[in-house]
Amino acid sequence: MLENIESAKIPHIVFNTMVDEQWCQVTTTELFAGQNVIVFSLPGAFTPTCSSTHLPRYSELSDVFTANGIDRIVCVSVNDTFVMNAWAISQNVKNVQFIPDGNGEFTDAMGMLVDKSAIGFGKRSWRYSMLVRDSKIEKMFIEADVPGDPFEVSDADTMLSYLNPHALKPKNISIISKAGCGHCVRAKAALESHGIKFEEIEIGSNGLSTSSLQAISGKGSTPQIFIDGDLIGGADELETWLNTEHL
Repeated sequence: MLENIESAKIPHIVFNTMVDEQWCQVTTTELFAGQNVIVFSLPGAFTPTCSSTHLPRYSELSDVFTANGIDRIVCVSVNDTFVMNAWAISQNVKNVQFIPDGNGEFTDAMGMLVDKSAIGFGKRSWRYSMLVRDSKIEKMFIEADVPGDPFEVSDADTMLSYLNPHALKPKNISIISKAGCGHCVRAKAALESHGIKFEEIEIGSNGLSTSSLQAISGKGSTPQIFIDGDLIGGADELETWLNTEHL
């Protein structure tokens, strides 16, 4: 049974980490004392849900969390420091601190160490998140104790809704572009000048073709820009949107 230990103090643990090719010991006191910290813990680096959704969304909302009083976002996994560092690089994430709980000591002390030997993982962390204020656990979101790898409540949006249900979230912006497209360069520069994050999908990569662009947007020109799933058009339409929207 996975126990909710809200109001408890964070256990004292020392994590062995590799920073700039030097071994470094990080304690839970350093991570949590006098700070407001979000922790999310997951079964393993490089695993599908962790890489596609769990970690990226906490990274995407990091500025919003900061604006709502959070000092640090910590990702914990029962992996060694080399695996966690490689995962951070592969995900290009710099606003989340990766903490390797290689021996599972922290996870065990939290009551979240589970046996995943059936799939060759050995002992791993159950998926959960928590809000810690000055080393005291204020809130925990623990996934249901059911078979598999449920992912319903430990996500970043649930945590943000707890912190501030009225918080403004960044818009999801995608640009379909192609190499050598001047208007694509203009559109990206406009977004960057406003400090707005976006994803770029370039024609010719990941199987995306001009035919795909036509099917998705009804147009063959680039860029085609989507905001929260809605097509707004090209670079000119984006500039109009930037001048009229309060982001």
